[in-house]
Amino acid sequence: MSKIRLRPVIYLLLLNLMGFALLFLYKTPHDVNIIYAGLMVLTVNIGIYCLMYFLDMGDVYMFLMVSILVSIGTIMLIRIDTEFGFNQVFWFGIGIIVFLASYLVFRLFKHWDKLLIFYMAVSFILFVVTLVFGESRGGSRNWISIGGRTVQPAEFIKILYVFALACFFTMDNDKWKILSGEVWGIPKKDIAMNVFVYICLGFLLLQKEWGTAVVFFLTFYTMMFLYDTSKRLMLINLGLAIIGAVGGYFLTDHIKSRVVTWLDPWADASNKGFQITQSLFAITSGGYFGSGLGNGTPHLIPEVHSDFIFSAICEEMGIFTGIAIIMIYFIYSYRGFKIGLKVNNNFLKALTFGLVISFAFQTFIIVGGVIKLIPLTGITMPFVSYGGSSMVSCCIMTGILTAVSYLERKS
Repeated sequence: MSKIRLRPVIYLLLLNLMGFALLFLYKTPHDVNIIYAGLMVLTVNIGIYCLMYFLDMGDVYMFLMVSILVSIGTIMLIRIDTEFGFNQVFWFGIGIIVFLASYLVFRLFKHWDKLLIFYMAVSFILFVVTLVFGESRGGSRNWISIGGRTVQPAEFIKILYVFALACFFTMDNDKWKILSGEVWGIPKKDIAMNVFVYICLGFLLLQKEWGTAVVFFLTFYTMMFLYDTSKRLMLINLGLAIIGAVGGYFLTDHIKSRVVTWLDPWADASNKGFQITQSLFAITSGGYFGSGLGNGTPHLIPEVHSDFIFSAICEEMGIFTGIAIIMIYFIYSYRGFKIGLKVNNNFLKALTFGLVISFAFQTFIIVGGVIKLIPLTGITMPFVSYGGSSMVSCCIMTGILTAVSYLERKS
């Protein structure tokens, strides 16, 4: 293993050793399970990296970036609540298994572009199951209880959604004669794609999954721009988005409350603005280098383990660490786009762009909401926030991107 490839592993090793050792010393009485959890995370990360490097499985640096994000997230979750942290280690283990499985399946199966009906059908089924059997949390009906654990189907629908969009954007009109031709100057396949997209958005609005709906729409609209879709259709969608946003503000108390709180959280800092004001206090109080692991007050922020974990990280690890995390997300997205630009297969190119775009928008929306750049929406911070569904779905996405990078190299 060359020095340039070993150096990131050394940094990862130091990060885990220092982080979990500090946690072990900070938590009293001392819990040896913290050391076991740290060793498991470190062993899995380095083991998978070595496996990927020696077997030439694709872009190893994407996985290294995931390893850093998971390590920082797990350290902070154990600091906030040991149970949350240990559960996150469990879900990371499941995520690694799914990462390898999705990598192998995607690499070996060659006909992903022929399963449009399957992607749409499974998406709709999962939406209906969520509406019928789902549980409400935080005002959103988006959780299903399975075997004592809860699953968020929208995280997996997001991947199917991108697969379906990739099929639409690279559709062969000779094989889909029913969608050939135009209506009012708009290709029929684009109209069909819009129908699919707005049905998905409709389900998300019924579930009150506002943040995920924004990610779905922005992913779709950005891909329309990349693929030079009908300008008329893009204007229609932009108009519908504006109408939806304005209508949501005036007709929905939840959205109006979020916007009002975003504009002036200090007006009601003890109630509706409490989360965002505490988030801003935490970020600024940590300074550039942080107050030190265990020396902050992250428990003052509601939902700090999920929506506001970035604030807790900035408070105790410093703004520089927060900037580093944002840069890791940026580089992850950059490498994803680079893979998409290099691959020759049109479907794989569209799929890669769609996955990376959805990942990038999700990251921007949650970080932007926490720092008061945009109104807050309740979505997870990929690989860092607490949540099994998010962890597993992000690992699936990374497995697919890694497989595409392998196929691009071998083509």
